[in-house]
Amino acid sequence: MTGDGDERDGVHEYDPIRRVRSDRLLSVLQPYKRVVAVSHVNPDPDSLASMLGIRELILKCQPGKPVIMTVDGMIARAENRAMVELIPIDLVPVKSVVVDRETAVVMVDTQPHTGRRSSESATPQVVIDHHETGGDLEGVLFHDIRTQMGASSTIVTGYLLEQKVVVSPQLATALLYGIDSETTGYPREACSLDDGALVWLFPRADKELLARIRNPKLPQSHFATFQRALANAFLYRDLIVAWCGEVSQPDIVAEVADFFIRFDQVNWVLAVGLHDGALKLSLRASELGRQAGEILRDVVDGTGNAGGHDKRAGGLVTLADPSPKGIDQALTQLRRRLLAHLEIDEHQGRRLLNDFSRIPAP
Repeated sequence: MTGDGDERDGVHEYDPIRRVRSDRLLSVLQPYKRVVAVSHVNPDPDSLASMLGIRELILKCQPGKPVIMTVDGMIARAENRAMVELIPIDLVPVKSVVVDRETAVVMVDTQPHTGRRSSESATPQVVIDHHETGGDLEGVLFHDIRTQMGASSTIVTGYLLEQKVVVSPQLATALLYGIDSETTGYPREACSLDDGALVWLFPRADKELLARIRNPKLPQSHFATFQRALANAFLYRDLIVAWCGEVSQPDIVAEVADFFIRFDQVNWVLAVGLHDGALKLSLRASELGRQAGEILRDVVDGTGNAGGHDKRAGGLVTLADPSPKGIDQALTQLRRRLLAHLEIDEHQGRRLLNDFSRIPAP
């Protein structure tokens, strides 16, 4: 069986009549006795909602077929933990799942061999994604990769509509939040299909549940990380490079980058944090067309992995030398590579904020 494609591919060579994507997806899964849904390391709301939507699609269209949703890495960000706990979303550690010939692997919100998974031992039968960072699709039986989409959850919502699956308030809330979390910010990275999915999902979602997911309580470490980032942020022309220090969870690095990109004097932000012996990177751009994902891939080339969209990208650099000296050398290399790529003189740099003044307690 050949791969089913994105918008650029033609009709499946074995299909005498073109069918909707969800029909072709389900036909690929039909011979298998069970399904395992996987995503990228430290899954975000879009990947979590996509797995949940795929599970509902299969349960309704192929009754009795078990679907296991997995987690690779950790659920770290407070909003993501709230989503998993409140929906709820039952996740199994991916390393504990056995994949045999009777098991189909459905990969959502990422692609094989893009550096966004801890293991690539099993080739998925299905890949559903919206990222521009392309992966190795050899051996994949069905792939639906639409880079014009703002979220993988939009693609999965389309499948549910095609198959006329009744969506529960919990699933509608998850998919709505998955799309919303990917398409926030200005300018938006979204298309009319994302907006249509949001309009369709909103009246079906549980608004109280959505508010609780969006506004979770935050630990003290969250604020400590922002304090370190503010104290160690440097401005190079229209770029901020912020060092977060050692972080308790990797997703907060992206939150720091989102925070700094709102500064009215910058077009670029690179936030870096140390987690589990590696450097977690988040790059942000203020405009569409900046190719942040490709730029960050060039910056970490030979030292790590990266990918993403026009405005947002993430990466990971494993440290050969985790000593303070080794960390400083790695940070210097990353900074200089990015400055060279953006054609910024390193000598233009200055600390974003001067010494913090202490306000006497009342």
